[in-house]
Amino acid sequence: MRKIYEIANEIANDWRDKVYFGARPYLSAMSCLTDITDDYGCDSAKSIICYFLANASSWRGETARRVKKELNDMIK
Repeated sequence: MRKIYEIANEIANDWRDKVYFGARPYLSAMSCLTDITDDYGCDSAKSIICYFLANASSWRGETARRVKKELNDMIK
């Protein structure tokens, strides 16, 4: 399993358009996380990933589908 900050870096590099403002704070938080058991402030990594996915519908393409699946698998 990849580190969350590695996934966040891939997302930032692939999301060609401006990152949706609703997803930006969660992507930023993800860049500080390593594992699903980590916390960021009072939020768990799992909740941050859930909030990111809820706000990332405008990120599309093959990479987006693959990474979103990876994140969904991580939070199950």
